Amino acid sequence: MKIERVAAVSPLSRAGEVAILVGFLIVAWQLLHYLAGDIAMTTPLQTFRYTARLLVTQDFWVNAAASGQAFAGALAIGLVAGPVIGILFGFHRLSGEVAEPILVALYSIPKVILYPIILLVFGLGLAAEVAFGTLHGIVPVMLFTMNAVRNIKPVLVRTGRALGLSTFAMMRTILLPAALPEIFTGLRIGFSVTLLGTIMSEMFGSKRGLGFLLMQALGVNDVQMIMALTLMLVAFASIANAILMSFERQLYRRT
Repeated sequence: MKIERVAAVSPLSRAGEVAILVGFLIVAWQLLHYLAGDIAMTTPLQTFRYTARLLVTQDFWVNAAASGQAFAGALAIGLVAGPVIGILFGFHRLSGEVAEPILVALYSIPKVILYPIILLVFGLGLAAEVAFGTLHGIVPVMLFTMNAVRNIKPVLVRTGRALGLSTFAMMRTILLPAALPEIFTGLRIGFSVTLLGTIMSEMFGSKRGLGFLLMQALGVNDVQMIMALTLMLVAFASIANAILMSFERQLYRRT
């Protein structure tokens, strides 16, 4: 009975904690507005009203669709190629030991310095946006996957080899299921940084997308547009991350 009661109260408790956090952030936002003034930021109420008006404009949805297309392409590549390459590097220890410091160095440098190279290779357009978003998201997925495969119990790998499984069969039947929770953590982080990379690519080399709208607003100091776009991007990333975290907790409970 006690376990059932905890399970029933837990979602309500979590919702209450989220409501308290959101309320705290709104109050802090309002206080920051008092300190910075209208030149630097708008109030929460002003931002919510402007966001509501922006959401019914065709121009916003055209640019949102462009960002969504680039983000979806980058995310698909990162979510498919990242785990596959990470499993291969994790399974082949020598390759992983060589690749890991290179990946860590690549992940630690500001990706914007690589954007001119991406433009030279892919040119202006959707391909460059997808490539830049993928560059942000695929590296953490690969690193988390490599680490997850290395932490698999050696007895599982020896069992697969004793059964004569091929590398692909070993990945599909043993490595992937055993490492899935930690791989999913990498996918969750990759989701957020892929979104960041996509928006940044639109800011620096695109004529469409939410990043392009944000860059335009920065150029003319349109504080309302800046705050509205920031609010929507933060809300989208937070909601998506919360959903992915709930799936991640379920995966860890099953292991």
